[in-house]
Amino acid sequence: MTAGFEPPPLVWETMGDLRARAEAHPGGAIDLTIGTPVDPPPSFVAEVLARSGAARSYPPSVGTPEFRRAAAGWMRRRFGVEVDPDHVAATIGSKELVAGLPHWLRLRGDAGGRDTGGRDTGGRDTGGRDTVLHPAVAYPTYAMGARLAGCRAVAVPPRPDGGLDLDAVDPDDAARALLLWSNSPGNPTGALDDLARAAEWGRERGIVVASDECYAELTWDGPPRTILEAGSEGVLAVHSLSKRSNLAGLRVGFYAGDADLVAYLGQLRKHAGFMVPGPAQEVAVAALDDDAHADAQRETYRRRIDSVVAALRTASLGAEPPGGAFYLWVPSPTGDGADLTARFAERAGVLVTPGATYGPHGRGHVRLALVVPDARLPDLVARIESLAV
Repeated sequence: MTAGFEPPPLVWETMGDLRARAEAHPGGAIDLTIGTPVDPPPSFVAEVLARSGAARSYPPSVGTPEFRRAAAGWMRRRFGVEVDPDHVAATIGSKELVAGLPHWLRLRGDAGGRDTGGRDTGGRDTGGRDTVLHPAVAYPTYAMGARLAGCRAVAVPPRPDGGLDLDAVDPDDAARALLLWSNSPGNPTGALDDLARAAEWGRERGIVVASDECYAELTWDGPPRTILEAGSEGVLAVHSLSKRSNLAGLRVGFYAGDADLVAYLGQLRKHAGFMVPGPAQEVAVAALDDDAHADAQRETYRRRIDSVVAALRTASLGAEPPGGAFYLWVPSPTGDGADLTARFAERAGVLVTPGATYGPHGRGHVRLALVVPDARLPDLVARIESLAV
């Protein structure tokens, strides 16, 4: 029998030997691989869950009116953009949307130009489009989402500042593209993209532009930014409460933008049963309405970044503070990220992610996710500094 698609393991599932070597270090391993929050969520979360009565009935797939208003209000406060709550919809975290969007947009094109959605925002037939453009150094789910949809995944190379080099996109690939992903601040590099340019480029070519902005509140170079500052036509902004509010386990996010796209996706997702649990939406409303806890979390990550960057420099490892997010993208002195990954594990007991996880352009780097608890930060700093010996 011919083998079909076999989902590949995540890289962190293949690090058993390195993990064992790191665990052998005095004090055990310090794991900086997966960017899962380690700090407590806001204190009011337990209160909201305790009094919630939303578990009894099915929640609206697009999100409750209260949730959509809270998301629109947050975007007004944080970015200065006015978003109609009707142009906001809930997601079960952001990853499921990243993985599913190419498939749903391709279904939209399969309408063959009918008024039910077979045309893009420029009025052109999208039925023949089969390509997803994504950053060359990127979160792997952009490419996996294309593969799950039966689409071509085409990497867009970075500019020197780490943003998308849209001038380098082959015109044939652009003509076949149904979706362009931007990620700013980016995972794994922390680079910031020119979102206005991405929106303009997509509109000129009838390509939907989806902007993954889940780290927006952790923007260090300038204010937080969203693609919706350039208007909503043909674009979606994707957000999550996982990082801002340490609520990764509740799986709450949302997308906002182009009215036709939001309506189409909302109806499709309703049929597929995508629903954020009602109590989780109530927590999300409280979290989106409260900026103080997010500001405090931002300062926590800022302290960690400053401490670890200084330690890396002491160890003669080149490291620059990122433009955003809580990752450090560290070049390997040998040009081989796998060598540096092993060096961290064997000599310091620190687990990091090899840069090749994020595409061939990342092979010369490793990524450090600064999710170490504050109580272990001095130990982490000392271990990294020991790499200089």
